[in-house]
Amino acid sequence: MKISVVIPAYNEESLIENCLKSIKDQEEKPYEIIVVDNNSTDKTAELAKNSGAILLKETKQGITHARNTGFNAATGDVIARTDADTRVPKDWTKRIRKAFEDDPKLLGFSGSAHFYEIPDLLQFNNWPITGSSKFVHTLLKHEGMFGFNMALKRSVWDLIKDEVCLDDKMVHEDTDLAYHISKHGKVRFDKTLIVNTAPRQIKNVAKSAEYIHRGIKMIFHNHEKN
Repeated sequence: MKISVVIPAYNEESLIENCLKSIKDQEEKPYEIIVVDNNSTDKTAELAKNSGAILLKETKQGITHARNTGFNAATGDVIARTDADTRVPKDWTKRIRKAFEDDPKLLGFSGSAHFYEIPDLLQFNNWPITGSSKFVHTLLKHEGMFGFNMALKRSVWDLIKDEVCLDDKMVHEDTDLAYHISKHGKVRFDKTLIVNTAPRQIKNVAKSAEYIHRGIKMIFHNHEKN
């Protein structure tokens, strides 16, 4: 099973090298690593290219547009995705592969996260992400997915790529993705698959409030449709 890794990136020169190193250090090397530069004005694209990643350019601003460009270009059987400010564990691709091989019905797979720079006591058992997953599951009757730590079969992407919302201001693109995948099959969240990621949304109060409000609005909208 070939695994493509896609990383949308915008002005991530201080973090992307650590992200790419964690992917290149995998126990099971990915089939390809694709970085989608979303109009960066720093050295993000240069660093990605120098690392040996496949570098793509997406001029439409927004993480959904960058993600879609990477997903459309991926040629593996499974598309794994993380963020440029994230570091994945050494067995990340191996566990993703095993999850899909062990369950032929699985179409979407996601895991949790530990926020670096935030005291462990404040995120015991990674509750911000595991709690969010439980909330989504309770309302929508399927698991959520998180952009910094997720994967999907390329075959299901081909089915839903023209259905997903393209407006980042309207949805959480990863939860929207999980919603569309769930209409075709199984989505699973594994709280033991943990990446280390930046606490940007948590540390910025205004962004956190907007992020939470947008997520709740989107979830209840999809709940009504269900």
